[in-house]
Amino acid sequence: MADIVMPQLGESVTEGTITRWFKAVGESVTEDEPLFEVSTDKVDTEVPAPAGGVLTEIRVPEGDTVDVGTVLAVLGDGSGAPAVEAPVAEAPAPTPDPAPVAAAVPAPAATPAPAPVTPAPAAPAPAAATPAPAPVAPTGSGALLSPLVRRLIDEHGLDPATIAGTGIGGRITREDVLAVVEDRGTAPAPSMASTPQAPLVPAAATPRSKPAPPASAPLRPGSGDTVEPLNKIRQVTGSHMVMSKATSPHAITMVEVDYEAVERVRRTQRTAFRDDEGFSLTYLPFISRAVVDALHEFPHMNASVAGDSLVLHNEVHLAVAVDLDYQGLLAPVIADAHERRLRAIAREISDLAGRARSRQLGPDELTGGTFTISNSGSYGTAMVIPIINQPQVAILSTDGVTRKPVVVVDEFGNETIGIHSVGNLTLSWDHRAFDGAYAAAFMSRLKEIIETRDWAAELG
Repeated sequence: MADIVMPQLGESVTEGTITRWFKAVGESVTEDEPLFEVSTDKVDTEVPAPAGGVLTEIRVPEGDTVDVGTVLAVLGDGSGAPAVEAPVAEAPAPTPDPAPVAAAVPAPAATPAPAPVTPAPAAPAPAAATPAPAPVAPTGSGALLSPLVRRLIDEHGLDPATIAGTGIGGRITREDVLAVVEDRGTAPAPSMASTPQAPLVPAAATPRSKPAPPASAPLRPGSGDTVEPLNKIRQVTGSHMVMSKATSPHAITMVEVDYEAVERVRRTQRTAFRDDEGFSLTYLPFISRAVVDALHEFPHMNASVAGDSLVLHNEVHLAVAVDLDYQGLLAPVIADAHERRLRAIAREISDLAGRARSRQLGPDELTGGTFTISNSGSYGTAMVIPIINQPQVAILSTDGVTRKPVVVVDEFGNETIGIHSVGNLTLSWDHRAFDGAYAAAFMSRLKEIIETRDWAAELG
């Protein structure tokens, strides 16, 4: 017998919604065969079976949202498998218990999501469309909706039956709801104006011992102000960042890098690279490749804190922050980056970034990073100070590259003024793991690799 549990679909994801079971109780399952589909506000993905066998029990029906680690189903070896535990969705419960799987998930008050969902909007008419499984779609629709989507629909008084879903299987996404709101000019319910923080701040961010911070300013009648609920990524990211700042004594080290060696290769190879690969050759793959080599020389930088110990990772799994059209951030991971050269790293970055924005990443692609790069350089920034991605000990920010005069020294030691491509790199690091001299030495080596490597040979 083996328990099937809700996987961790991202470093900071704490829950997921079962949107579809591909197998029924009693059916055979082969290893790595898609078993169920799960949705979070970061990713929608099919989860494969961890082993072969017979599905003997489904504990969490479609539409339910549960915490990471919750037992979803039981996989047997097929010998006398009891098919008594059918999906709960078909069971006509004698009493309308709102949480039919509570016995399997002993979570007292750790899940803030049900609070804004249970008070149904004043529109009981659509209830006839879904006779029994009301907890799946309290908005009155039979469609499977994530907690965030249900809350947005309730807040804006919308009918989900009138919203065309563009998600997997026609599910309604956050973007679908916001598009309808924008088209109709629908304002949130008045109750949100009086207490905008209540349903938005996760329990981890506001402990019971501390009151929630007050709203920055009340809405003034006729002002045109609106209340925009924080999406799930914003809430989870905020909580994770607050935790990181409270956990790690952050320190900063910055260096200025002369990218002229990189720029020469980009100028000469730009067209051929785009024709071959289908995407542009940016500075990020060069920086990423240099980071991988520098980490091998400074192993304490490629590490994680575990209690009172520092775990030095033998492999480099490089996380690269990706902006989701200003709606939040993901940090998909280039696994085994130490085994990849420049062109392969460029392909991985392009592929992961594209699939992150279209919510097509798998669970393994959002976990396991050992070092993170945050890339704001395309916006021309001068210095961005990132927050460490726990439990890692460092994160590097790339900033804008501009043409500026620099002192150039030739092979004979003569100095002249030249116009080169120059930009900053900023490292935020955990002072528990090492000291400033170590961080400075790492950045100096990173700068040297970028400025002196034969990138033309590397790209070939």
